[in-house]
Amino acid sequence: MRLSRPIVVLDLETTGTWVEKDRIVEIALVKLHPDGRRESFHSRVNPGMPIPPRVSQIIGLTDADVKEAPPFKEIAVKVLAFIGEADLGGFNAERFDLLILERELFAAGLKFDWRARTVYDAQKIYHLHEKRTLKAAYQFYCGKVLNDAHTAMADTEATVEILAAQIEKYGKPEIGMESLRDFDYERIDDYFDEERKFRWWNGELYPVFGKYAKRASLKEIAQKEPGYLEWLLTTDFPDKVKTMIRGLLEGRFPTQR
Repeated sequence: MRLSRPIVVLDLETTGTWVEKDRIVEIALVKLHPDGRRESFHSRVNPGMPIPPRVSQIIGLTDADVKEAPPFKEIAVKVLAFIGEADLGGFNAERFDLLILERELFAAGLKFDWRARTVYDAQKIYHLHEKRTLKAAYQFYCGKVLNDAHTAMADTEATVEILAAQIEKYGKPEIGMESLRDFDYERIDDYFDEERKFRWWNGELYPVFGKYAKRASLKEIAQKEPGYLEWLLTTDFPDKVKTMIRGLLEGRFPTQR
């Protein structure tokens, strides 16, 4: 790989996907130099909060795995020194990893102005060049060009062919269409409601709108300013949300399933 400047490629494993609140549990950095040298930095991190079980299933790390690991503030200076003035790279780094890292470094009293650097985000480049459209899927699975894209019948016929090809590629031809049921993945969602106005974090429910957005849990709001919750009852939230809010005002706090 030809380089004119050093680049640090990074990846984080975290307690979840909430940029404003979730914490780092593992960090890996690889630094590539123009002269061909390669350095690496890797550390597990004690996030100071439980790792949700469903997250442990994804990242392969449990509370026990990071119990003896240092908190991020103890390695923050080393991380920033390793990065130095290098350019940055990652997969979905601009929308997640760099935002989390910036916040964690700030909490440790350090400044990380990654926006002033060149960032090479492999996911962004991938999505720009490898389209996720029906036309692209038709080309990928069927090896054909969809000339009449966005006409209802052409799109429908193409989808029929794509499903047939997916059965051959991923499913079981002897079973047929039903073998694709294995790919109906369960949605992992931290939101309480369909409108995504209330989000779970660390066992507590937070509003993601208004003056308390992402800052105070509903339990804290019920204790400090119940009038705010009473005002929410006058808005057009669905019955599920209003029932939950009434419960809060009566001292019944929701629990995450």
